[in-house]
Amino acid sequence: MSQPRITYPGACVLQAVARGCRYGFDIMDFAGLPSGTVYPILRRYEALGLLRSDWEETDNAHAKGRPRRRNYELTLDGEAALQRAAERFALHQRIFAPEEAQG
Repeated sequence: MSQPRITYPGACVLQAVARGCRYGFDIMDFAGLPSGTVYPILRRYEALGLLRSDWEETDNAHAKGRPRRRNYELTLDGEAALQRAAERFALHQRIFAPEEAQG
């Protein structure tokens, strides 16, 4: 199977999950991305096997007075994809660094 292409927003979503963000709104806040970007990425990456998810217990959500959350976690493939993306975007970061920092 070929390695999926990870976009910058996709890498931000993977990084959010890697840093402990588990559900959509938390991921959106961490990544600074809108729901129309985050939720399609979550669905696509789950279908590709980069993420897995499960629904929290109904009783837990209702005890907190809110709907159930779908919680996400990285798979081993997701961790590898995030590492590749981080390496690629680190190279890009040098392009945008101030000239004095490139020295």
